[in-house]
Amino acid sequence: MPTTSAPHVAIVGATGAVGEEMRACLAERRFPLGKLSLLASARSAGKRLAFGDAEVEVRELTHDAFEGVDIALFSAGGGISKEFAPSAAAAGATVIDNSSAFRMDEDVPLVVPEINPEAVGDRPRGIIANPNCTTIISLMALAPLHRRFGLRSVIASSYQAVSGSGAQGILELEEQVAAITAGRDFEPRVYPRQIAFNVIPQVDAFTANGYTKEELKMLNEGRKILGEPELKVSCTCVRVPVYRSHAVSITAVFGEDVDPAAARACYDGLPGIRVKDDPAGGEFPVPLDTTGKDDCLVGRIRRSLVLDRALDLWVVGDQVRKGAALNAVQIAELL
Repeated sequence: MPTTSAPHVAIVGATGAVGEEMRACLAERRFPLGKLSLLASARSAGKRLAFGDAEVEVRELTHDAFEGVDIALFSAGGGISKEFAPSAAAAGATVIDNSSAFRMDEDVPLVVPEINPEAVGDRPRGIIANPNCTTIISLMALAPLHRRFGLRSVIASSYQAVSGSGAQGILELEEQVAAITAGRDFEPRVYPRQIAFNVIPQVDAFTANGYTKEELKMLNEGRKILGEPELKVSCTCVRVPVYRSHAVSITAVFGEDVDPAAARACYDGLPGIRVKDDPAGGEFPVPLDTTGKDDCLVGRIRRSLVLDRALDLWVVGDQVRKGAALNAVQIAELL
């Protein structure tokens, strides 16, 4: 565990989209690095990646690669995390894992630094979990309201960018648009249906109760992060033909009556979330507003016409940045 000395940080999955964003966040935020190690598969070993004014050589990820590492940022999938995170923790590193592998483990804190920073202090396994991207973006808007009015239930629909599926999701959208405009046939590979000029109400696999795994993450992770085991959440996650940044439409029911003006005031001065809410003037968040940016944006805040003590709102955030890489680096900053 790093103290006052500059820590040795390793990025596992350094050549992937989130690993690349982690590297950018460390540089842009001037994280006080003592040393940076970049770890990836054997086929990527030997590559040199830019970091600031220098280059760092990628090394192969092995169980012995964590000697001297203080903080290990993992973003290489759940299987890799399950296999290698315990080795990193055993070597003395604090693991910050971006996969779903440990999120619901009772001995692993699930952290959004703006919401529950105190949770990083209790980590008996030496692992801290990064929440799901849609959960993070939604809770950035909901947590300030919960603190003031007491959140009771959430009904949400997400509009999730193709980059949430990695580089192959972006490539599939590009190839399908090109094929359609040229009149060529194509076969979907990444998604179960055509994604170009379409939306698909399936993100991740379906479970026995008809919800997808992605939809249940908002329920289970939201309860854990907010410390509200009885919170009710119903969610529909939808893949949309947008390159980057997720949007979520939310109806939130509270224990106390709340009006839109009081809700907007809850965000005043808070880090990581800003209000953009003047529909009459054409001001409301869209994915392009947050792409490549740190802050989430919330708007379309209005009273529900159906439910008592409820608000409808719309929140947007960059799922690669705040939904993944930035949140992990912010956890490292807490350490």
